[in-house]
Amino acid sequence: MIKWTTLAIAVSFFALGAPVYADEAVSVKLGYQVLAPSGVFSGKSTADTTIDMEKDFNFDDSNEVTAEVAFNFGNSRLSFGYMPIKTSGQSNALSLTFNGQTFSGTISGQVDADLYDLGYTYYLVNLDDSPTRLQLGLEVAVKVFDGEASVSGTVGAVNKTESVSGTAPIPTLGARGRIALGDFFGITARAGYMSYSGNKFLDAEAQLEFSPIPLVGIYGGYRIIDIKVDEFDGLLDADFSGPFAGAFVRF
Repeated sequence: MIKWTTLAIAVSFFALGAPVYADEAVSVKLGYQVLAPSGVFSGKSTADTTIDMEKDFNFDDSNEVTAEVAFNFGNSRLSFGYMPIKTSGQSNALSLTFNGQTFSGTISGQVDADLYDLGYTYYLVNLDDSPTRLQLGLEVAVKVFDGEASVSGTVGAVNKTESVSGTAPIPTLGARGRIALGDFFGITARAGYMSYSGNKFLDAEAQLEFSPIPLVGIYGGYRIIDIKVDEFDGLLDADFSGPFAGAFVRF
C-alpha cells in the first residue's frame, strides 16, 4: 500500500507542477515485467554463507507490474518510474548460515524489493518536430533500492525466519536515444551506470513503441539490471534481466 501511495503522490506532484510547453508533453506507461534473477546474497554475520540464487535455491522469475510517468519540455525530459522485484525459491538438501543462524533441511529464500527511478535527460540532439524524429541526450538518475532478503527454515528443532533489509539511493550517469517515424513507430534505448563505496548499479533497456491510434499505443522491450548493494544489513550482488510489455497514453 505504501509503495503505490508513494507513486500516486509523485505522479500528482509532477502533473500539477510541470508546465506544458507543447502537445504530447506528458506520457504515462503501465507495463508488465518478467525478470530472471541470478547472483548472490548473504546476511550480516561474517560467518554467513554466500547464497547463490540459482544454484542454492533455484529462484523463480519476478513477474510484476511497472509504471512510469514522463514530462517533456523543450530539450528536457523528467521521469519517475516504479518497478517491484519479487523472487523466491526453495532447497531440500542444503545447510547454510544466515545472520549467524544455521539452517538445514527444507530451506526457503526470498528477495523482495521496490525500485524507484527518478531521471532527467537533456537532449543534445532534439529533432522532435520532423517526420523522422531523432533524439540523443545525457541522462542522470537516482535509483532508490528498498529491499529485503530473507531465509526461512529449521534451526535445530525450531522454525525460524531471518532477514536483512535496507534502502540505498544510487545515482547513475548515462545516455538516452530515440528514433521514430512521427508518433507512429519508435525505438528507444538508454543505459546508466555508477559504482562507489561497494555499491554499483547498471540499468539498460531497449524498447519499441507502436501507436496506431493517436496518443495511445503499446510498447515492448528488454531490460537488464546489475546491482550490488552493500549499504544495508547484508549484501546483494545480483543481475535481473528479461522482457517487458505494456501500454501508454500521451497528452
